[in-house]
Amino acid sequence: MKHLWAAWRMKYINNAQPHQGCVFCNALTQPDNAENLILLRGQHAFAILNKFPYTSGHLMIVPFAHQASLELLDPPTRAEMMELVARFLTILRETYSPQGFNVGINIGAAAGAGVPGHVHIHLVPRWNGDTSFISSVGEVRVIPEDLSQTYQRIAQACQK
Repeated sequence: MKHLWAAWRMKYINNAQPHQGCVFCNALTQPDNAENLILLRGQHAFAILNKFPYTSGHLMIVPFAHQASLELLDPPTRAEMMELVARFLTILRETYSPQGFNVGINIGAAAGAGVPGHVHIHLVPRWNGDTSFISSVGEVRVIPEDLSQTYQRIAQACQK
């Protein structure tokens, strides 16, 4: 099982467009739109869709500060990140009606962090009977909507 996950992840990494620097820091220099995937900016942190989602609505809460772990962030940043988690749990419930969530932080490469130098919190909507992050057939994931549609739905819900 672990081997399948590693193979799938490596395909995304190997096929990704090369970029200089941190993917989150680079995103912060761009305007908020469907191409950039940033949904909302707070004072210390922002919400961005995962470019390689496990499920529709998979997003991340990311501090502006480029720090590798939570304890390196100041208290106002950590507090805002948790408030954004709560806000987006509500938005995702209203938008997708999931039956549960995975909310998690992978700190360090050994823990599975895809961007080990910039800590972030994943919010992943879950439904009974979903494939639990595993490719179902032929290493293909089933995501029922295009990422741009996900962006529009969640961005519209943010406006309410």
